[in-house]
Amino acid sequence: MDVQKRHVLLVDDNPNDLELALEVLGQGQDRTQVVTAQGGKEAMAYLETHRGQCERPSLVLLDLNMPQLDGLGVLDAIRADAALHDLPVVMLTTSREPSDIQACYKRGANGYLVKPPDLSVFAETLKATLAFWLGQNQIAQPQAR
Repeated sequence: MDVQKRHVLLVDDNPNDLELALEVLGQGQDRTQVVTAQGGKEAMAYLETHRGQCERPSLVLLDLNMPQLDGLGVLDAIRADAALHDLPVVMLTTSREPSDIQACYKRGANGYLVKPPDLSVFAETLKATLAFWLGQNQIAQPQAR
């Protein structure tokens, strides 16, 4: 297994959801660094400055409904950027709307998770997500330009 430290970009405008996710993601993840962005604009600024092969996140957990630049806007920007287009992006949102789910997959989301209202279920969902995307999933290496 790869021993390289991986990091997750967690994008959510709700401070309570960020705090809860950070608590869960920090448990037992000694090789995983979690970086947060409190909205789409902050996420894109982070991604613009961390485009390099060793700097970019291994996974983006992205909220859908955010002011200014929403999750779909961030997803579109990631998929349109040649240096970032292959980043795994998993939507992490409260919306169960079929139209939201369809829009995210149509625009290239790799997964769509609904935030469970129960704290223990939320924790297990996040742990399972990290176990798959950072443990078992094989990440494409960015192409040198």
